[in-house]
Amino acid sequence: MRTDDTTPGRRRLLAGWGRANPTAATVRDVEPDELAAAVKDLPARGGIARGLGRSYGDPAQNAGGHVLRLAPANDHVAIDDDAGTVTAGGGVGIDDLLAILVPRGWFVPVTPGTRFVTIGGAIASDIHGKNHHREGSFGNHVTRLRLMLADGTVVDLAPEPAPGNDHELFWATVGGMGLTGVIVDATFRLIPIETSRMSVETHRLGHLDDVMDRMVESDADFRYSVAWIDLLARGKHLGRGVLTNGEHAVPDQLSPTAASDPLAYDGRQLVAVPPVVPPTGVINRLSVTAFNEVWYRRARTGRHVGVESIPAYFHPLDLVGGWNRVYGRSGFLQYQFVVPFGAEAVLRTVIERISAARLPIFLTVLKRFGAGNRGPLSFPMGGWTLAIDVATDRSGLAPLLRSLDDLVLGAGGRHYLTKDFHMTPADVRRGYPRLDEWRAVRDRVDPGGAWASDLSRRLELTD
Repeated sequence: MRTDDTTPGRRRLLAGWGRANPTAATVRDVEPDELAAAVKDLPARGGIARGLGRSYGDPAQNAGGHVLRLAPANDHVAIDDDAGTVTAGGGVGIDDLLAILVPRGWFVPVTPGTRFVTIGGAIASDIHGKNHHREGSFGNHVTRLRLMLADGTVVDLAPEPAPGNDHELFWATVGGMGLTGVIVDATFRLIPIETSRMSVETHRLGHLDDVMDRMVESDADFRYSVAWIDLLARGKHLGRGVLTNGEHAVPDQLSPTAASDPLAYDGRQLVAVPPVVPPTGVINRLSVTAFNEVWYRRARTGRHVGVESIPAYFHPLDLVGGWNRVYGRSGFLQYQFVVPFGAEAVLRTVIERISAARLPIFLTVLKRFGAGNRGPLSFPMGGWTLAIDVATDRSGLAPLLRSLDDLVLGAGGRHYLTKDFHMTPADVRRGYPRLDEWRAVRDRVDPGGAWASDLSRRLELTD
């Protein structure tokens, strides 16, 4: 059975970006005008919308049911330059949007570490980026969305209470993992830019306290901020890392060549991982130790300011096609959590335990979140968030993560549903105390349970 999802209308094996635990579903590619009919044809196992397949776990899988992929419909993009907003179809990708927006002097309000995310997926996951500490998550910037419900009707939703507006459904959809309906299109605010380059300030920092202190100090000064942590470092070097703060560059910061076309944008991939890699992958302690040393040393000591392209700053992994194959046949998971401010000791303990486990982890992201929004299942909350990628076949991984879960949940934190392949229903109830509030809205608009996914069944979100 195929494990890709390129042939429409067939029963296929689907996995998340982590390539672990695939399940079989009937995949239907639908044009916007075919969506209502596809919804009415959902089987007893229900259906779920799937974008570009970049959720790491199983939120866009639906074993035995239907998976609906809304056509990109890039002609369904309308920019309002006066209002500084764009209306885009739910199947339109951020990658396609950037190619349209950047040359016109606009940027999306929030982008995660990959630009291969659809607008529907961005809202369903309430994605966050390097600017959350200043500007919140994607849902904060949506002014209107149209949602197709389980009975095939389409409703217009806005975030604020108003006569005729179901604002509770709007916020249940933001971060609602696609379980309230299919997002047909949405309108959201844009960021004006003068160039397609980023002014990036880089700091190489020798230990965790230095990294965290510098992040706190720079929060108010930079729109974008993110730190990479070396999780193989120990002792006095525990948590050493590289902090990169960014702002959209202005024309005066560009070289003469770049200044001749300041809004030029090129998001092409530079290289691709071969289709066939060793079954065990190429991520091991030796390769990660070498990578971490090079990545740490390539950052200059002290403060360094340079100019980078948008893809290089926001989406460096997108420049390598099929990079998820480097973890081998068993795939990998991303473990991302947030703990509230005041729980810095818990974050340190988590990093100490991961470092002590000597796991080969090269992708680690540390960020600071600002306040969360009104979405009951929205992940971000004020605090520290750490994300790690790790191969699923590592010995001792499950008990390690369970021990970290206890720390995170005990501190009042939670895990990111979009990345999850690990949590239990009890973990969700502890981490998302407004789950019943979300369920009440969801049950009101989908009493028959038409929308379902492997994630919703595994975590008992909809039972």
